[in-house]
Amino acid sequence: MKTIAATKFKAHCLAILEEVRQTRQPLIVTRHGRPVAEISPYVEKENPLKGSILHQGDLISPLDVEWDSAQKDA
Repeated sequence: MKTIAATKFKAHCLAILEEVRQTRQPLIVTRHGRPVAEISPYVEKENPLKGSILHQGDLISPLDVEWDSAQKDA
């Protein structure tokens, strides 16, 4: 994996980000020779909750049913 010093990354940030976008290859940013960050291309993910909500109608309007909150179920 390609590495780059933090000072060089800071000086050329936008160009480096564009290179990562185009090549789709991650990049390790180092400071004093030690890895501190990984720059990786963005991968759009499908929404895992899409289609999981079921609409049941109006939940706010009063019901036409008598209800006693003190009554216990048998």
